[in-house]
Amino acid sequence: MKIFSCNVNGIRAAHKKGFLKWLKNSMADIVCLQETRAAKQQFPEDLLSIDEYHLYLNPAEKKGYSGVAVYTKYKPTKVEYKLGFERFDNEGRIIKLKYPNFTLINLYLPHGGHQKENLGYKLKAYQYIFNYLKETRDKNIILIGDFNIAHQEIDLARPKQNQRNIMFTPEERKQIDKLLNLGFIDTFRKFHTEGENYSWWQYGFNARKRNIGWRIDYVFASKKILPKLKDAFILPKINISDHCPVGIELQNKL
Repeated sequence: MKIFSCNVNGIRAAHKKGFLKWLKNSMADIVCLQETRAAKQQFPEDLLSIDEYHLYLNPAEKKGYSGVAVYTKYKPTKVEYKLGFERFDNEGRIIKLKYPNFTLINLYLPHGGHQKENLGYKLKAYQYIFNYLKETRDKNIILIGDFNIAHQEIDLARPKQNQRNIMFTPEERKQIDKLLNLGFIDTFRKFHTEGENYSWWQYGFNARKRNIGWRIDYVFASKKILPKLKDAFILPKINISDHCPVGIELQNKL
């Protein structure tokens, strides 16, 4: 079972760059998308009905902004679109898919603003997520998406120059620490301990070609899922966005 995630930076833009071809060739069972920036009526028509996949959308109230989506071959028993944090929910930043044996949560966390003007909002969103994880009875959980934080120095190309910059401030990095302390596993780091593995590159400055990037897209899994985890990966050669797909492979359907 393969589960993928990608911030598409606009589903219509990604569609023009070959998203549909990639999806069909990926052999993915579930694909989680962030920053779709489109309501259902704005999705390219050939992306609304794809063989084998069920599509779930959570667009932002604001047009052309934020939004998440999930393509899945397995129809969930329940779908939820709210965290309980009004601003976060209005921006279409979450989809929870409940299956008999696990829950998949697709997340698009706020950036925080280049001048840190939305850092407080970002940290509050994380606190709501932590509260949910502490209160839920679900034990088999996969958290996937764009977390907009590079956790350790190994997770970005230029850590020294970015110590005080958004996405790498001490306050933000502590949020990933808290998630791990709740018993979640950074699946990619279970298989890859080396550096220079990034999932986002700034447009311009030839950053992608030079691999001056950040790892801000993750798949976190609760410890009970770990025995079934076969692989975790980043696919930097897939160029449909300023992000690239990340994902995991499980030994079989959970």
